[in-house]
Amino acid sequence: VRVVIQLLDPLLDEKGADRMVALWHDFGTYGQYSNEGFDTGFAPELAQRYDAAVNFVRTGGRFGHTDEPPRIRAARTNYFRETYSYGDDVFAEGIEPFRDHEALRAAAERLHGRPVVVPAIVYANMLLPGQELAVHTDVPEFRGANRKLVPQWLLVVMGHSGLFEAWRMPIATGIAYFGDAKGGELAYYPHGAEGPAETYSPTHNTAALLDTDAIFHGVDRVAGDDSVLARVVPGMELVHEGDRRWTLRTPSAEVVEKFGTDDLRYSVSWKGYCFADDAERRAWTEHTDDLSLEFILTTLESDLRTRGRLDGDRGSDGDFGKLLIDAYVRFPAPSA
Repeated sequence: VRVVIQLLDPLLDEKGADRMVALWHDFGTYGQYSNEGFDTGFAPELAQRYDAAVNFVRTGGRFGHTDEPPRIRAARTNYFRETYSYGDDVFAEGIEPFRDHEALRAAAERLHGRPVVVPAIVYANMLLPGQELAVHTDVPEFRGANRKLVPQWLLVVMGHSGLFEAWRMPIATGIAYFGDAKGGELAYYPHGAEGPAETYSPTHNTAALLDTDAIFHGVDRVAGDDSVLARVVPGMELVHEGDRRWTLRTPSAEVVEKFGTDDLRYSVSWKGYCFADDAERRAWTEHTDDLSLEFILTTLESDLRTRGRLDGDRGSDGDFGKLLIDAYVRFPAPSA
C-alpha cells in the first residue's frame, strides 16, 4: 500500500523545537513570496508561480471565495517566504541540525522506497491572519533543470506533462510546524485532482511528509482578523522586533500592522532528493544526463502540436508559457 502522508509527532526534542523558534525569530526579516525567485531568463514577464496564483485569483481558492476583489484575493496568497538553506549554501545559522534530521531522512526513504536521501532545500513560510496558500503542486526538479535555471512554473508544467520522468528527481517534502497559530490547516488531495481533499490540523513541533510535487495541496485560511489584507501590497516585509513581536512594513519601512508570534502561521519545509543508489546520485552530481532548456521547450512544443493544441508559430515566450500551463496543469475544482 502506497504511503501518501507521514506524520511526525513530535518531530524534535523540546530543546530542538525551542532552537527552531529562536532561529525563526533571529532570522529577523521575511519578504513576500512574490519577490522570490532566480533570474532564469526565459519569459521573465510571468511570475515564478504564475500557474497557481492565476488559478487562485480566478477561482477564489479551495472554497471558491470569488466574492471579493481580485486584489484582496491576491493579497490572501502573497505570504512570506525565506530560504534557510539550498544545497551546500546556508543562509540561516543553526539550521543544519534540522536539515540533517534523521527522522526526516527516514520518512523520505519510506515515502519513495529509495535509500539514498540527500537534504536539498529548507525554507520557511509565514502566513498572516486571513492568508492561505493556493492549491498547487510544488516545484519539481530534473537533472539539469531546477529553480535556479528554469522558471518555477515551467518546472511544474514539466512535471504534469509526464514527458520528462526519466530525468525527474524524486523529492520528499517534510512540512514542520512551530508556534501556536490557529487555522491554516494543510489540505491535500491523496486521490488526485479529481478526488476530495483531506486536511491535517498542525500543532507545534510536528511535521507532515509527503510527495508535494505530485500531490495537490494548499493551506486553509489562518484564523484571526484579516482586515490587514486590504493594506497588503507587493514588496512588504515581516520584521521581528524582539520579544515575540512582529511588524508588517511597507517597502519604505512604514509600519502597517503589528502581530504576536502566535498570530502567524509558521512552517519550515524540508526537501530531500531520494536516489535508488549511488549510481543514480552520481548521474545527478556529475551532470552526465542533464536536460537543456532548448530540449525542454522543443519537447513540449512537439507534444502540443501532436495533440492539436498548437498550430503555426508558438508566439512570445510569455504567451507560450500561458499555453503550456493551460494545456498541462489541471487544478482541483473548488469545493462547494
